[in-house]
Amino acid sequence: MMKRRILPLVLSIVVLLFIWEIISIIGDFPVWQLPSPYVVGLELWRSWTSSEYLLHVRATFIIACFGFILSILVGVGVAVWLYFSTFLTRIVTPFLLFSQNVPIIVLAPLLVVWFGFGIEAKLLVVILVCFFPITIALVDGFEQVDRNLLRYLEMSGATKWEKFRHLAFPSAVPVLFSSCKLSATYSVMGAVVAEWLGTERGLGMIMTQAANSFRTDRVFVSIITIVVLSGCFFFLISLVEQWWKHKRKLI
Repeated sequence: MMKRRILPLVLSIVVLLFIWEIISIIGDFPVWQLPSPYVVGLELWRSWTSSEYLLHVRATFIIACFGFILSILVGVGVAVWLYFSTFLTRIVTPFLLFSQNVPIIVLAPLLVVWFGFGIEAKLLVVILVCFFPITIALVDGFEQVDRNLLRYLEMSGATKWEKFRHLAFPSAVPVLFSSCKLSATYSVMGAVVAEWLGTERGLGMIMTQAANSFRTDRVFVSIITIVVLSGCFFFLISLVEQWWKHKRKLI
């Protein structure tokens, strides 16, 4: 099963690299405009074997990781809060939509003014990027429960907390994992955007410096690193999901 999933991905990457190499050769592009996969591969090896570069990766990873964990707490907390109050749902929902319609790159300078260049502003950027899918997915998940079981609990005189504990939340757990996997891929991107505000370390700073100096190969290396980090986050959530499903079968 694992081979069936990995093989198409490997073949797709090989085909993509082959097309990329052909285009770079036929087009005769300068290195600063479109480096070949070979040039990017060399720079990737130099970067990933450099302790200095790994420190930048570590800085981005820390912001993305803590921001993602806080996003889960905020997303779940807001969703539960809305579940227990229909009145608050009507008030808060427009503000949630507003927070997603305003480009984060516009809000970022305000966060710097309010919180400075420290880690607080960067964590807030990641939270703003990641919490919304979790909140919306959970709110929908709470509503999509088995109506027969809900009716049975109501006939038994169950309180809203008991209905939430025994029916709504367990039914929404699969949706929670799906939304967390989506937000996990956003977290690294949010951390990089946050680092564009100003930082001493991080992939965002590396990308900015590389772009300004026309080191396109380094930009590609940073993009690949971001994709790998996002994939690791996604894979970790998938492992936790599989563990939860296995544990649920044993109960």
